Amino acid sequence: MPLFVINLLLICFLIVCLMFIVRLFLHRTALIYVVRKWGEWVEDRVHVHQHFRVPELNDSTQQQNLFYRRVSLYVNSLASLEDSDFTNLFSGRKPNDILLSLDDNQSIQEVFLGARISWVNQIERDARNQVVSRNFVMRIKKRDKRRVLKPYLQHIHTVSDDIEQRGKELRIYNNGSNGRWKSVLFNHPASFDSLVIDPDVKAKIRNDLEMFQKSKQYYHKLGRVWKRSYLLYGPSGTGKSSFIAAAANLLNYDVYNVNLSQVADESDLNGLLLQTAPKSLIVVEDLDRYVSDRSRSRITSSGLMNFMDGLLNSEDERIMIFTMNDKEGIDSALLRPGRIDMHIHFPMCDFNSFKNLANNYLGVKEHKLFTQVEGIFQSGATMSPAEISELMLVNRSSPSRALKTVISALQSNSRNGGGGKVAARASDSTASSPAPGSVSEEGGGGAWKEAVPKEFRKLYGLLRLKSCRTPGSLDQHDSEMIQR
Repeated sequence: MPLFVINLLLICFLIVCLMFIVRLFLHRTALIYVVRKWGEWVEDRVHVHQHFRVPELNDSTQQQNLFYRRVSLYVNSLASLEDSDFTNLFSGRKPNDILLSLDDNQSIQEVFLGARISWVNQIERDARNQVVSRNFVMRIKKRDKRRVLKPYLQHIHTVSDDIEQRGKELRIYNNGSNGRWKSVLFNHPASFDSLVIDPDVKAKIRNDLEMFQKSKQYYHKLGRVWKRSYLLYGPSGTGKSSFIAAAANLLNYDVYNVNLSQVADESDLNGLLLQTAPKSLIVVEDLDRYVSDRSRSRITSSGLMNFMDGLLNSEDERIMIFTMNDKEGIDSALLRPGRIDMHIHFPMCDFNSFKNLANNYLGVKEHKLFTQVEGIFQSGATMSPAEISELMLVNRSSPSRALKTVISALQSNSRNGGGGKVAARASDSTASSPAPGSVSEEGGGGAWKEAVPKEFRKLYGLLRLKSCRTPGSLDQHDSEMIQR
């Protein structure tokens, strides 16, 4: 027999064997599935089960049953949902998100502490196929109920809270003169990765925030209010507000921004605290100005301390953040441990911070001009991160021009004796993600005028001209600016 015929027969034999193995494997898999289902059916008939119904609406008031929502979030998050006989697929909030949902009257099972628990999404409809009622029905063996039920329900609360927290839209609240909060969506893009602070300090703070989130039982065991307080201090433009936004995004917490000048009295302040929700940041900015100038607020020192202690609302976690330009001369009772848990300094920009800014804004990690910049910083010149980031943003199309602009501003600041002063104040919120034109006129503007291109100075002059109070009221500074 020719060799190629033998090879051909051998190949055919191998193919037949492979097909037989595959069919046997599939058959055995299906057989195992059938045996497992049969075993579960027998077990269900042998053991006595108890059923718990979770209706969508409360029977007495017909109001929404909040626990039904928790169960829905929990059941639709189970990994075993993929093994259900029928599962719905929905698009999530983000374009690439795909969500799984249990279909009508389908069941799902899981094992918790060794006990098998099943859920059925029970939907009742009328003759016109309209939904009459929705219920989740839980089934558990009676012998396991006493051991498992209580921790299992607590587990549902914990998991559903976490799912809801991760999926919610953040909001920022501001208080008005009526003692109520008003809110808008919070869409600040700041993140911990974009913050320009010392990497070791950043890692320490991030770890502290994340550990706080997981410490509910620990705080309750100690008999302490589940809160954490931070003091952010440093000159304007050093990134304090950006840190607050980054912390809110990291923890997925709403932000309550307390304006003390809008607070009528201590009772009003306490009422605002009682209206805040759990899992939130409560922020008081520029606290040193209110403490040093009592005419700004009708809150006494003792009332402010009570607010900082957060004793009136201790149910769930809250984080308090206070900002100051300078904590020198502030009553030590306000800053004592327990009232303020962590002090975080936000300094003016140094060379390391400058390199981080250059990387973030210009995509430059190394440059021939870095040596010159480092020398200027070593000579004592400095600017705020907000000022430097603004100059980089304006000149981002040319990294070399941006660096030369920063060098010119630093040199001018140094010549004018502005080593420790802010040459042009900018909003704290721009330290991480500044918007074009956010640098204001306030403060020694010599460095700003020399560093910004001529076209921007002309536009600035025209805006100043338009905002003058009366015709002919231009001062000499305005006239010179327009001529330039």
